Amino acid sequence: MNTDRDARASPPLRSWIRALESIRPLTRDLDVTLPGEIERLGSEFADRAALVADDETVTYAELKRRCRRYASWARSQALAPGDVVCLLMHNCVEYPAIWLGVTGAGGVVALLNTSLEGGALAHAIRAAQPTHLITTPALAPAVDAIRSELPSRCGLWLAGAPAADAGWTSLDRQLYPDDPSPPPSDGPRSNRELALLIYTSGTTGLPKAARISHYRILEWSLWFAGMIDAGPHDRLYDCLPLYHSTGGIVAVGAMLVRGGAVVIRERFSAARFWADIVDGECTLFLYIGELCRYLLAAPEDQRAGLHRLRLCVGNGLRGDVWERFTRTFAIPQVLEFYASTEGNVSLYNCEGRPGAIGRVPSVFAHRFPIALIRCDGDTGVAERGPDGSCIRCRPGEIGEAIGRIDTAGEADTSAF
Repeated sequence: MNTDRDARASPPLRSWIRALESIRPLTRDLDVTLPGEIERLGSEFADRAALVADDETVTYAELKRRCRRYASWARSQALAPGDVVCLLMHNCVEYPAIWLGVTGAGGVVALLNTSLEGGALAHAIRAAQPTHLITTPALAPAVDAIRSELPSRCGLWLAGAPAADAGWTSLDRQLYPDDPSPPPSDGPRSNRELALLIYTSGTTGLPKAARISHYRILEWSLWFAGMIDAGPHDRLYDCLPLYHSTGGIVAVGAMLVRGGAVVIRERFSAARFWADIVDGECTLFLYIGELCRYLLAAPEDQRAGLHRLRLCVGNGLRGDVWERFTRTFAIPQVLEFYASTEGNVSLYNCEGRPGAIGRVPSVFAHRFPIALIRCDGDTGVAERGPDGSCIRCRPGEIGEAIGRIDTAGEADTSAF
């Protein structure tokens, strides 16, 4: 890294420089993947906490062992490259271990929304065409209700259950004991291969699966680790769904690639939030807009004054809530961003300007080509000039953000 240049840059610009430096390995090595990195990290940070839950702490060495066990299970099922395993599970430390292990063995994991049921759940599963589906006893009834609509070749597996009901197989009983030997080299041949299917929310129809490569997983992880300056002593509080990109990929990946810890909770709770933050010694909090407003509306909690948060990062935080939130709880910094799982545009508000979703510094505009164009307010159709080109918005005008998709099939930004 060019430390002289970094030292001269403003703090917001340093965030961008760190992010760009972080993803540099991706330009040199097309074989590097996050599952592959877990092998190295498991040795480098062996006894440090990687994943923390209410009743369990998984070290980096243990995470490596668990990933190997799930990779071995995938091989025992003759999972071919590209075969899909659906994962329907509430937030827990086992969740990332399963998808890291299966994708490390060359499989693809479809992360199912745990709120889905009936026709929407059946559609999401059928869209993935899985050979296997893994869930827990708590969520198995939702699958049982649509079993007749599932692909006939789909094996049904229960995690966290020593025994299983008819039609189900206990995953725990099929896992091999810990194997100290390195995993066979039968994983992804390139990080451009498909790793995950992550579904849209379904607010405009049935959920749609976005195809996420190993490259994008590692790009998101490294980029965000650089943007938030993550390190081994950071602990990130993650109460967002692990089946979505922000809570399940960005939060987990950004901590793991830097040796930090992810404090995982099943869901957000305003009542227990500050106790979790203090007891978990969290330095980072990942939010989605309304969570901060809920905390302001909750009864006063004396433990809020004991927190060690250095940064809150997320999206959808209104300007008025932002100012009250940082003032009330003495939050040193907020990093707001705009992005989407299936999109190719991302913006970051590194300046800490309340209410703004971010921008691209002019010095990096050539690398992250983003434009705001005029659109018809009723139809959403882009307005065009006499030459047929889109028309850029003037300051203060409402428009649509567009970004370039490169010929390699990956977004030219670090969008998620």
